[in-house]
Amino acid sequence: MIDLRAVTKVYPDGHVALREVSLHIERGTTVALLGPSGCGKTTTLKLINRLVSPTSGEVWVDGRDVRRSDAHRSAVVALRRSIGYVVQEAGLFPHLTAQQNVEIVPRLLDWPEARRSDRAKELFSLLGLDLALHGPRYPAELSGGQRQRVGLARAIAADPPIVLMDEPFGALDPLTRRRLQLEFKAINARLRKTVVLVTHDVEEAFLLADRVAVLADGVLAQVGTPEEIRRAPVSEFVASFLGLLGDL
Repeated sequence: MIDLRAVTKVYPDGHVALREVSLHIERGTTVALLGPSGCGKTTTLKLINRLVSPTSGEVWVDGRDVRRSDAHRSAVVALRRSIGYVVQEAGLFPHLTAQQNVEIVPRLLDWPEARRSDRAKELFSLLGLDLALHGPRYPAELSGGQRQRVGLARAIAADPPIVLMDEPFGALDPLTRRRLQLEFKAINARLRKTVVLVTHDVEEAFLLADRVAVLADGVLAQVGTPEEIRRAPVSEFVASFLGLLGDL
């Protein structure tokens, strides 16, 4: 589904964000990109939907090299509309209501109004929101948990096969954070989206992900299931970051 092949990313200021990173993400799985700040997690995420271009190497999504979209802006737009994107604090458009936010991509895809409305109703219900109550509200009128639910609904409104999540629960209080994590896990067990999740929270990564990719200074330090990494961290860095130093 998603393949990063020996990807290196060097920014114009000389900062090397990624070094020869290769990662395969299978369809229908959730993969957590885990590591400390500045390790290359978000850069990796942005490579997938072409918000960032690799300096070298290849990024393939659903059998297509995303670099081929460079020459055609419409191809870049189509790629991004086919991938859901959830960011910290939801990233909602403040001048649009919650329902309008959820319907934005279906509207861009020229869905009829009735279909957009039905989809919004379905997603609000799925995520524990009342369309009549919450739909007309603007983001500033919603709680943090409600905004995050709307952000997730917007990301999956057009039923994209891939959802990218960049610290989606990071700004929430602990109780709301855990509740939304569990809700997301249950929802995706039904939807079976291919999810790439950026987090620095070990507990969150191990709870939500089928596989975890640990990054350190732009290098892929270890990839495996949560149990594999917990049982056999491959380096002192991985063990230390996971709080498992004594297990080495």
